[in-house]
Amino acid sequence: MKVLITGGAGFLGRRLAAKLLEHGRLKGADGNEHSIDQIVLVDVVEAASFADSRIRQITGDISDPDFLTMLIDTATVSIFHLAAVVSGQAEADFELGMRINVDASVQLLELCRKAGHRPKLTFASSVAVYGGDLPAVVLDSTALTPQSSYGTQKAVIELFVNDYTRKGFIDGRVLRLPTICVRPGRPNAAASSFASGIIREPLNGEPAACPVSEQTRLWLLSPQTAIDAIFFGHELPSDALGANRNINLPGLTITVAEMVAALERVAGAQVAKRIRWEIDPRIERLVSTWPGELEAQRARSFGFPGDTDFDAVIRQHIEDQRRAPA
Repeated sequence: MKVLITGGAGFLGRRLAAKLLEHGRLKGADGNEHSIDQIVLVDVVEAASFADSRIRQITGDISDPDFLTMLIDTATVSIFHLAAVVSGQAEADFELGMRINVDASVQLLELCRKAGHRPKLTFASSVAVYGGDLPAVVLDSTALTPQSSYGTQKAVIELFVNDYTRKGFIDGRVLRLPTICVRPGRPNAAASSFASGIIREPLNGEPAACPVSEQTRLWLLSPQTAIDAIFFGHELPSDALGANRNINLPGLTITVAEMVAALERVAGAQVAKRIRWEIDPRIERLVSTWPGELEAQRARSFGFPGDTDFDAVIRQHIEDQRRAPA
């Protein structure tokens, strides 16, 4: 069995690859488990090295049709499409966001259709597909009204994944990810990057600027639970999903003030004092359009994993950093 992960050098892509290597098997579109023979990690940069012969790393631009064509053949049984231009960057560079988030995704789906082997395709979408005048709690049935280019681009590909599945070209499933926190590494161009930065940097002894107000509500999921949810979503039987392939993943609803309070409980007042408030109207405007709480009833009925509380998320991040190689 050959597995393809786009965005394979990203932190979710690397973690997903590690989980797949550990598990060793995946369910194909036929519903049967198959041994994983090869995992192809595709990105514009190479991921950290894996000491496993099943990993193959390929660097290139997935918006290049010739490059993308060489990645998918009838042996590619499962595809995890994680690659994307993130929210803040997609808003600032409309053409880049369209080229990667829309054009390359459609081309990937077309290659699957033309290959004719109906692979499983798990698409990482976002709660940014919602926006505007939202109810206090977003339901699975709430209409998509994205208020950002990134959210719109994700919503467009959700429709394509559903239609390509309806036509029998792929066995698709769309997982709408909450903001992932706490991300390791350094800040990126995502509008939600601060959610990790106000925890990660103070724990590292560094100051952190928060660009939104203390009462901003966020819908969060820890990295490990996100990977568990992506794996779980892939393994769901196609018949259980039916015509609607979109799933809002369970998350934690929390205000920024509550995040800071959790950091103080776990790491102490001196650590929490490293956060300063520097409101950025551009980021606050984008983030304010995202839902702060989703019911996620459908995901919960399937049994998707979730986090228990934000204190535990912070403790897990600290433990992950302790275990990380120097």
